[in-house]
Amino acid sequence: MELSKTIIQQLIYLAGLAQVALIIGSLFIPKVLGWKKELVKVQPLIKQMFWTYAAYILVINLCFGLLSMFDYRELTNGSNLAIIINGFIAAYWVSRVLIQFFYFDRSNFPAGKLNKLAEVVLVLLFISLSAVYGLAFYFNLHQN
Repeated sequence: MELSKTIIQQLIYLAGLAQVALIIGSLFIPKVLGWKKELVKVQPLIKQMFWTYAAYILVINLCFGLLSMFDYRELTNGSNLAIIINGFIAAYWVSRVLIQFFYFDRSNFPAGKLNKLAEVVLVLLFISLSAVYGLAFYFNLHQN
C-alpha cells in the first residue's frame, strides 16, 4: 500500500507542475486565438465578464497546481477532505475534456501543424490530469 501511495503522491506532484506549466502556456492563448481583435466586437460588459472568467480559470488552475505541488501528502491521507478535493479536481478536468470534444466549435481553430500539436498536447494533459486526480480520489476512498 505504501508504494502505491508514494506513486500517487509523485503523480499528484507532477500534475501540480503540469498545471503551473499550463498557466504559463495559457498566457499565449489570447494572442494565438486573437482575443483582442475578437473582443472589440462585443459590449464592454461581455468583455469584462469574459476576462473575469478567464482570470478565474487561470487562478483555479494555479491553485490546483500549487496545492498539488506543496500538499501532495495531504491529498493522499485518506481523509474526507482529500477525497472531496481530489474528486472535485478530477470532475473539473473531466468536464474540461468533455467540453473540448462535445461543446467547442472548432471550425475557426487556427490552422497549422504547431496549433494542432498544441491542441493534442493540451487534450492529453487534460486527460492525464483527469486520470491522476481520479486515481487519487479512488485511492483515498478505499484507503481505510
